[in-house]
Amino acid sequence: MTSKKFRASLRAAAALSSDARQAVRDESFIMKRRALDVETIVLAAAVVVAAVLAPPASAAEQLPALGADLSATSVSGLSSGAYMAGQIEVAHSSQIVGAGIVAGGPFACAETEASKLVPFWPMAVAQNAQQALYKCMKTTLGVPEPKVLAERAKELAVDGKIDSLSELASDNVYLFSGNEDQTVERRVVEAARDFLEEVGVPETNINLVEKEGGHAFITQQGGAACGITAKPYVSNCNYDQAKAILAWIYGPLQDAAPEPRGQFIVFDQQTFARPGDGFADEGVVYVPPACAAQRGCRVHIALHGCEQSREAVGDEFIKESGYAQIADTNGFIILFPQTKASAINPQGCWDWWGYTNLDYLGKDAPQIAAIWAMVEQLAKSP
Repeated sequence: MTSKKFRASLRAAAALSSDARQAVRDESFIMKRRALDVETIVLAAAVVVAAVLAPPASAAEQLPALGADLSATSVSGLSSGAYMAGQIEVAHSSQIVGAGIVAGGPFACAETEASKLVPFWPMAVAQNAQQALYKCMKTTLGVPEPKVLAERAKELAVDGKIDSLSELASDNVYLFSGNEDQTVERRVVEAARDFLEEVGVPETNINLVEKEGGHAFITQQGGAACGITAKPYVSNCNYDQAKAILAWIYGPLQDAAPEPRGQFIVFDQQTFARPGDGFADEGVVYVPPACAAQRGCRVHIALHGCEQSREAVGDEFIKESGYAQIADTNGFIILFPQTKASAINPQGCWDWWGYTNLDYLGKDAPQIAAIWAMVEQLAKSP
């Protein structure tokens, strides 16, 4: 999930030129911006059509109905997952109680003015991709502007595309920036904090943690050495980040279980997503024994980063992040949605720059709508 690799993912969404395809093969992450020609547009359209027509594969199980408490839902994520977590929090603020943003920036950070004025998908995605890299990860084009982004959020709320921003006033938000993170600059994470304050989250409800760690999800044990930015992007810094996130959102928690005692259920995601929305065929939900037996558990959505899906690293993030252990003793159901790699998204990132649809920020955005449908399924009566 290095900056170099992230560059290939964004540019592949923007331009499928021969140089872009070669960069993908070389595992680079975004490529240099190139003018879009007829071949690029045709190729991009062909990719979308192929994705839409591809038949979904069937999974072994359906996502269970567990009677979860929909109004106590929370969300967190790393990197592209952090951006998606912020989008879900803002879009569904009436039912989301808090978020954990690990190495991510403010809502709508990648959306350019040009992409709104001329919403032509290939060109707009290219423009957003450049801003994502050079303003929302690095700050070559300047630091994200919280006031401007807050105004954009207000516009979306007035249009009914997201919940009222007043609902954010009671949210608790955890943010994290690792000292060794060279992928997303600290000033970008600080801009996320400032955006939250602009849209009404009280300063006392925001916890920005700055400590050792690379571009990774931090654990008390398990994963790579502290400070490393490499697959599986789970890093042992003797810090239980899963517990820290959930405790900041919900308040004091019981100690984590030594080992998970519940069930990791692999479920069919295609029930909720359309072909071409960027989802893998299967996702995972962790259900503690208590949540399988009784209603009222809280759902936490845990979003992987780029190159951190099951397709890329197996179950490393799912089973080594620490979420399952803390879920067992505190009544949480942990939902792990999964992306898949594709020609327009070769590193399996979540959509925070418009590769699925230029309307990617609101409740009806393809990935946000699908994930929320999963949460609603968990909330249904058994």
